[in-house]
Amino acid sequence: MLIFNCTEAASNFFSRVHKGKKISPVEKPPSPVIEDDEPVESAEQWLVHAITGQRKHVLFAIHVQTRYCMIFADAKKADIEGFVHRFAERWINGLMRHAGQHDILRWIDDEPMTERFLESCAEYVFYKRGHRGAQKHISEISWVFEGFAAEWGSLPTDEFSAGRFDGYMNDTLRGSKGHKDYYHPDEEMIVHWLRRYGGLDESAVQAARERRKEVKREIWEFERQLKLEAQ
Repeated sequence: MLIFNCTEAASNFFSRVHKGKKISPVEKPPSPVIEDDEPVESAEQWLVHAITGQRKHVLFAIHVQTRYCMIFADAKKADIEGFVHRFAERWINGLMRHAGQHDILRWIDDEPMTERFLESCAEYVFYKRGHRGAQKHISEISWVFEGFAAEWGSLPTDEFSAGRFDGYMNDTLRGSKGHKDYYHPDEEMIVHWLRRYGGLDESAVQAARERRKEVKREIWEFERQLKLEAQ
């Protein structure tokens, strides 16, 4: 199940007024603190926040466990189904692109993985509830995003451009409660997916993690060589 925990701004974004009455899909949560919810194995907890950028609505969604984030520019107000559809497509496409770039596709059986995801996340719910740690990271990401948008003079014009910004932010080292060391959200999310939807045992998951680290080092070394040659 997808659980979208909405800040005050996001709650207002997803609500609409009809004949003078406010209509909202955002419900009261089962507990005020996300971590106090009754554990549900299939639950994917996200925090969603809304801002206005370049005079358009922008949504930020961050995975509470891994801090993996996605930014949705020019979002349509109160369009719940449109947001969920866009969200699921961006999530899957972003992970598959990351897997391809880091030689992880050998551990992914595309159709069964997608089927497991669709079955597990077929239902969704919106709660009015925050999360201090995730909100701090959203605030940082929002600040960076607004700076880029000002430099570009516009918001990302398509899903590919938005996905590239997602990738840039998810490659940023982060720290959060429950993690001993700093980590990359994109690495933590791909590992999360392989465990939950990939049907892999832990040895295969760790092999994929190590291969990603190897490719990352190869990319860094290649970029370092290019800089040296350009001097």
